[in-house]
Amino acid sequence: MRTERSLVVLAALALALTAGCGGNEGNGGNGGNGGNGEKAPTTPETVTGSLEQIASKAECEPNIQTDADELRQGNCTTDDGKYVLVTFATDRGLREWINEAKDYGGSYLVGRKWVAAGDDKVVTALRGRLGGTVEAGSSHHSGGSGGGGGDEGHSGHHTG
Repeated sequence: MRTERSLVVLAALALALTAGCGGNEGNGGNGGNGGNGEKAPTTPETVTGSLEQIASKAECEPNIQTDADELRQGNCTTDDGKYVLVTFATDRGLREWINEAKDYGGSYLVGRKWVAAGDDKVVTALRGRLGGTVEAGSSHHSGGSGGGGGDEGHSGHHTG
């Protein structure tokens, strides 16, 4: 539905503002390998529940930004850093949100009908408390940070 898609886009934009383009900070990164389990050898069983229940397990008091039938979103700030926690009414809603949000970069910790989005360090720390699967967003940067890596992995417009 049109309203659901609007909420997905709004949530993705909030994520972009909160998480920024976290991409390859530290360690020189290996591109899109994402959740290879380097820092989380013993991952707990993936949690389930409401936004507040999941936030409690993540040791966060969420600042609720969106409270709709399709999704609920809260911003969290902990000692690990800032992140966005979103719960969904359906698995399909979660997958559609992830697919759109990945274009904005960042890292995503994905559970059953929930996602936590932030930079790599925050997502790794959260995985130790919440379980889940790590997914990486694209490393697309708009603007001229010029910080590293060539354009060979950059998808977009091609000339010629």
